[in-house]
Amino acid sequence: MATVMQGGGVPPHAKTFFGHPRGLYLLFFAELWERFSYYGMRAILVFYLTKHLLFTEQPAYAVYGAYTSMVYITPILGGWIADRYLGARKAVLAGGVLITIGHLLIALVEGPVGVHGTALEGFYAGLAFIIVGTGFLKANISVLVGQLYRRDDLRRDGAFSIFYMGINTGAFAGPIVVGVLGETVGWSWGFGAAGIGMALGLVAFVLGRPALHGVGAPPSVERLAGRSPVGLSREWAIYAGALVCVAVSWWLVRSQGVVGTALVLAALVTIGYILWTAVVKLPREDRDRIFAALFLIALCPLFWALFEQTGSSLNVYTDQQVDRTILGWTIPATVFQSVNPFFIITLAPLFGALWVKLARAGREPSAPFKFGIGLILIGAGFFVLNWGAPAQGLTPAIFVILLYMLHSIGELCFSPVGLSSMTRLSIPQMTGLMMGTWFLSTAAGNFLAGLIAQATGGEGAGPAQVLEVYARCGWFAIAIGIVVLLLARPVTKLMHLDTLGRDVDHAMAGDAVLAEPAAAGLDTRGEQTSRR
Repeated sequence: MATVMQGGGVPPHAKTFFGHPRGLYLLFFAELWERFSYYGMRAILVFYLTKHLLFTEQPAYAVYGAYTSMVYITPILGGWIADRYLGARKAVLAGGVLITIGHLLIALVEGPVGVHGTALEGFYAGLAFIIVGTGFLKANISVLVGQLYRRDDLRRDGAFSIFYMGINTGAFAGPIVVGVLGETVGWSWGFGAAGIGMALGLVAFVLGRPALHGVGAPPSVERLAGRSPVGLSREWAIYAGALVCVAVSWWLVRSQGVVGTALVLAALVTIGYILWTAVVKLPREDRDRIFAALFLIALCPLFWALFEQTGSSLNVYTDQQVDRTILGWTIPATVFQSVNPFFIITLAPLFGALWVKLARAGREPSAPFKFGIGLILIGAGFFVLNWGAPAQGLTPAIFVILLYMLHSIGELCFSPVGLSSMTRLSIPQMTGLMMGTWFLSTAAGNFLAGLIAQATGGEGAGPAQVLEVYARCGWFAIAIGIVVLLLARPVTKLMHLDTLGRDVDHAMAGDAVLAEPAAAGLDTRGEQTSRR
């Protein structure tokens, strides 16, 4: 049976493709189809609510914010379950099954225009399946990418940039296929296409699993097969519990205000537990790394609150206030959701190569410095839109495209860097939890995104009010970004990059020692690897 090296990563003899383990491309393909389904459905979600179920804009934004935040809350629980019981591989598989059910359920329950009842409740149930499924899948598939490499492997950032390109290939195709089908053929066709995309990702993951060389296995097969208090094996008890979580999520997505309270409670409990563990159980260097990771996590809500206007207020602004006519053909507004992933696809390889080249030259910016740049760019994007919007008439589409370009460059300085940082700075026993906490902060950003979208005014508000809200948010993001740049050096020192590859005791008090020997002859590069 395939085994993983003690220090992490696939065995040295494992076959590679363009310098990376083949398992990376399996995860690339599986995540491509999962993101196809998610971003395709996200592109038509607000339009389905406003144009088919006839919600007004502000309630539609509230549902959008609740849903998109909850898909990032559940990875906390999914990461913890994978760390302790399932392992990342089984968690990803279970999540894919639930997501497929959710998309197909929404496609099957569509009712007449404006009629709620069963159609609306089925829609909420479909969202609930997707929420819980994403909890199992989202954090853990990123963990699998990290486990393919040693913590001090030079290829890690490049690997996450390649993986992120897979995410955005799916995100590029999803809004075009799902959006055009949903807007022009029928909503059920769009949602159905999203479900088929997730099913394809499942098939790829199952058939290509040997390429992972054993990474992501359950931490204890015996514990997983053991009897649970409800009489089932622990594995099947987890799956049964997932269905209970679907019912809870169904209620929460119908009661959007409760989601904000749940976010606050989840953040207090999770961050409190991590801080307690770091202070009480971890040696100094691992503790400092956890503190550095938490600093990066704290910046997520602001970034994603602004970035996620894409699927809500910016989507509606594009539909209502942007000139989308080219050569006599009016481009569906959902197609503009593909502009951001297009830039990610084209720029991600360049950024991946750039980080590696700068690292080898000893000049790569630190992870906090990259985060500061990302925040400045997200703010600058809104100023471009304000600058290009005329006093009267429609905004030329080029300015929306320029906004997406700046936001995409900012995203490349933020999201893949953050994903890699969580797997590098956390200890083995907490990797899934830290990745889940990263997504919890993203959830907070998505919930705040819904509130910002509602602040743009909804019905009766003109484009001037939308642009005024965007301008205020842009200034705030730029100011915070400058502060982060000033703090980058002291935060980088907390990462202790000069000892990342050494043989250190990563065990928590009372746990078995999980030592990670340094790679022979490999310089850990200090400031050069500050991105993680």
